[in-house]
Amino acid sequence: MRSNLERFDSASLVWLEKALAAEPDISRSWLARQFCEAFDWRAANGSLQTTACALALQKIQALGLVNLPQPRFTPLLDPARRQRLESYDRSELACSLPELGEIRLLVVNGDQQRSRLWRQLMESWHPLRNGNLCGAQIRYLIDSEHGGLLGGLSFSSAAWRLASRDRWIGWSDATRARRLGLVVNNSRFLILPQVRVNNLASKVLGLASQRIADDWEARYAVRPVLLETFVDPAHYQGTCYRAANWQFIGQTTGRGRQDDGDLTSPKDLYLLPLRPDFRELLGGCPAAEPVDWAAEEFSRSNLGDQRLDQRLLQLARTFFASPQATIPAACGSKAAVKAAYRFFQHPAVSMDKYP
Repeated sequence: MRSNLERFDSASLVWLEKALAAEPDISRSWLARQFCEAFDWRAANGSLQTTACALALQKIQALGLVNLPQPRFTPLLDPARRQRLESYDRSELACSLPELGEIRLLVVNGDQQRSRLWRQLMESWHPLRNGNLCGAQIRYLIDSEHGGLLGGLSFSSAAWRLASRDRWIGWSDATRARRLGLVVNNSRFLILPQVRVNNLASKVLGLASQRIADDWEARYAVRPVLLETFVDPAHYQGTCYRAANWQFIGQTTGRGRQDDGDLTSPKDLYLLPLRPDFRELLGGCPAAEPVDWAAEEFSRSNLGDQRLDQRLLQLARTFFASPQATIPAACGSKAAVKAAYRFFQHPAVSMDKYP
């Protein structure tokens, strides 16, 4: 499996130049479809990967390799269109998990009304907004028997290269290229802020992990064996993922999910195997070194509060990634800096807590 940009060699660029010269007013979607047909760019189930191709075309245009026609429609993230998206509003809901009754995951793909509602939820409340999900994708709305709509989530193609993930699996570059399609990324997860139900998030993650393999295989003819997700430690602790048995593996380097040079703040990486023989199916081997050095290094520390212990691990990873940086530079955001100083000033934090 190659990254999308690697598919554009000199022959494909010549083809694009001729196609645009022959039909200057061609739509971008139709150009992407013709490209997929010409170069047999298909998913495992045989369908054309027009969405992935269209996104890749935008990237090579940004590199100055092609001059695409103007888009026919206003992009979803354009501020003018975003203003026309009506924010979904619901009343506050505070109850116990059993009071919600049955929790249901409703597939969004192929349903225009559900798709619009999913976009409204993400645009209104998710930090990453709706955005463009990478490659193959399945989106869900979270619904309940007695509480109505609760949120939404999505799964999409895995990140191209992650050092901590690849080391944990035991992947070489060649093996990762062949088996990456068996890993799926939980790219969005939102419980509406009006909904306050203990243990709901971990319940939803559990339900999603039970059905995503079947849904993904039915749509793309590939059955995933491992899930991944990213958590921003400046704002979240990953508690619901841990409660749903996801494993913290390490932090990203901040180079972007497709390792394309786009710098982001480092994220915590969590993985969830979907079957016990996942590593064998992925062609990997167990890591020879401890998965989480910070957890092992500070395993004897006891600050008397689980939240303080988790913050200690997060700060250790953060400062290890930028050993010469100041605290503000290493933390990367005002919220993370404030959290670091609160930790150091806490009366329970002292060296005698680390035997």
